[in-house]
This record gives sequence, structure tokens and C-alpha cells, in this order.
Amino acid sequence: LNTMHSRAGAQVPFSSINFGTDTSPEGRMVIKNFLLSIDAGLGKNETPIFPISIFKVKKGVNYDPEDPNYDLFKLSCKVSSKRLFPNFSFMDSSFNKPYYKGDYNTEVGYMGCRTRVIGNVVDEDKAVTPGRGNLSFTTINLPRLAIEAHGSISKFYESLDELIYMVFDQLMDRFKIIAKKQVLNYPFLMGQGVWIDSERLNPEDTIEDVIKNGTMSVGFIGLAECLVALIGKHHGESKEAFDLGYQILKHMRDICDKHTVDTGLNFSLFSTPAEGLSGRFVKIDKKLYGIIPGVTDREYYTNSFHVPVYYEISAADKIRIEGPFHELCNAGSISYIEMDGDLTKNIEAFEKVILYMKECGVGYGSINHPVDRCPVCNYVGIIGDVCPRCGRRDGEGVSIERLRKLGVGCICTG
Repeated sequence: LNTMHSRAGAQVPFSSINFGTDTSPEGRMVIKNFLLSIDAGLGKNETPIFPISIFKVKKGVNYDPEDPNYDLFKLSCKVSSKRLFPNFSFMDSSFNKPYYKGDYNTEVGYMGCRTRVIGNVVDEDKAVTPGRGNLSFTTINLPRLAIEAHGSISKFYESLDELIYMVFDQLMDRFKIIAKKQVLNYPFLMGQGVWIDSERLNPEDTIEDVIKNGTMSVGFIGLAECLVALIGKHHGESKEAFDLGYQILKHMRDICDKHTVDTGLNFSLFSTPAEGLSGRFVKIDKKLYGIIPGVTDREYYTNSFHVPVYYEISAADKIRIEGPFHELCNAGSISYIEMDGDLTKNIEAFEKVILYMKECGVGYGSINHPVDRCPVCNYVGIIGDVCPRCGRRDGEGVSIERLRKLGVGCICTG
């Protein structure tokens, strides 16, 4: 995958692997050696970005020292402290555990950025991860609605409701168009039986009976800036703002749940990754409303329900504040924690942060930390002025490469 530049723009194919709960000898061998391959890096010791690796944490399997795969959880923390991956998902969260029926099909799997598909109102016996996907999502610009409300909470909710139902209409229009397509239009996904029940169809059959098992999502961006526009503070700064932020997202989730019941199709709430929208929306809003302190005065809106990256806060407090929002976003969400220093020298602290995410209700989380690579000897780790392996000084020839996972959900080097 890392040598196969087959996507538009010669990008590496976006893919994800969820693992960690197979306790068979063969499964444990695969997990161990996959983690070791991430640790070893690519040909020149580069950190592999794809496939995004996601370690599934579950009590009785890999959570406690007496669990059969606890050693693999320890190894995953060691590898992630060096390579930024794997990320971590939590099978025992209040919104993942109820679906588990004792087999891997009902273990929730995440797509790298955060997408989650599990509940299925169409057929509860098919509330599984394999063979399904998110059909489409449309993102709502929460800060703009708050700006236009001029401090009126009731006006904000009125505008929000109107926009959510507009998104529902748009998603349904898209669904109807796709539903009329034939199996032969999707020779791999449908013709090879990748989607659930698609193996029963003939090439000329339409695919509505298959894709109805997928999901359609209402996304959102900029809860923090939305709260500042409404009451002057974001949810990291005050309990009043946190309570309002929680009620806004619960309101959105309740509407999605009601629409699911009304239509018999799977509508869900999504904490949009927003790599592009984080900058695009605020650029448009600056032209419309000017510079508003704490709202449009930066080059981006904050990703989904995250506490702003510029706000000084401890890792524990950030996890505690963001944790409750995960349950509301049944289409998927993620929390990023930024940590300084060389975490390979403090694996115990890394592990404690991951387990604290689980205790605070996080469904999917990741730790971001510095990772440098010397372009001369390919040493990977924290590099100050001098590479600890070859003695090369920064600025000699070419600059040291620094890899970061950014809070908006993308990966960049620079």
C-alpha cells in the first residue's frame, strides 16, 4: 500500500486495519508481527502512514495483565510511542459494548479518520461491521449558525433544525440516485460480494437492497467556536459552555435518531474529520462577518467537538472533557492528545493515558507526539541539535524530517 500510488493525485490508498482481539496462536502471531513491521518502518526507516493501524482494547482480552493479549497491548503502546501508530479503539465503551455478540463481526471497527458503522435499523441481525459502510455525510458549519444567532440560543436551535432537515433531504436524494445503480456499476464492491448480501444479486440488479444497510450522516465542525460566538467561552473554559455544547450535540443526535425511526434507514451523527473544511469554512465566514475574536480570528475552525489546540489544558482534562461527546457521535469520533518529549522512554505513561481514555468514555483515541527522522542514517526518535546515532547536526545538507498527527485528523510532514 505504501508503494502503490494509485489514487488521484498519486496518493497512497487510504486504508485501515483493526486488530488486537484474536487470541488464537495464529492470530497472536499475525498481530505481533504486524506491530513489529510498523516498528521497523519502511525501506528507509520511514514511518508507515497507511494502512492506519488501530488496536482494539477490550477487557478480558488485552486490558489487564492477566489477559491473554495483554503483552500485545504493551507492544502496541511501545510501537505507537515510536511510530505514532497504532491508534486505539475501546470495545467496552457504552456505545460499542452492546453490539458485541462474541465474534469479530460485532466488534466495532473504525476507519482511520474516525468513521464508525455498526447499528442497523434496517435489520438488527445485520448490526455488524463487515460488509457495510457510510454512504455519505454532509457537514454543518456550527460557528456560522452561532454568529448569525447574535447570542440567541433559541434562534440558533431554530436555524440548526432547519439545516439538519435540509441535510436529510440532500442525503436522501443522493441515496435514491445510488440505489438505482446496478451491480455491474460496482464490479468489485458488489460483484465480488464485499457489501453484505451483494452476493445474492445478479449483475443487472439494482443495489438498493444492499446499500440500505449502510449509513448516512450529519456532520459538524467548530463546536468550540460556536460556543464562543453564543456565550463567549468554549467547553474547555467553563462548565456552562460544556453543558451547552453537550446539549447541542445531543439535540442533533436525537433528531438523527428520530429520522432513523421515521425513515427506516440509518441516519447518524458524525464528528467530521474536516481536513479541508476547517480552513475553507472560516475563510468564507471571515469575508462575510469579519474578524470575530475566538471565532474567525484563526486560519481554521476547531475539529468537531475538540477542545481547541491553542488552549492550554492538561492531557487528562482534555480527555475528561471530550470523553462524553463520543457517545453522541454514533457515526464516529476521535480524541487526540498532544504529548511532548520522547515517549519511547516512558511507555508506562503512554499506557496510562490510553487506559484513561477508556475510563472517560472515549471510543477512539490517539496520542500525538514528536517523531523526527535523520535523513542521513535514518534514526527515528527525538532529535535535538545533533543526531544521537550519526552525529549529524540539524541544517547540515538537508533538514531533519518531522512527522506529526494534526488535530484536524490528517498527517503531514514538514
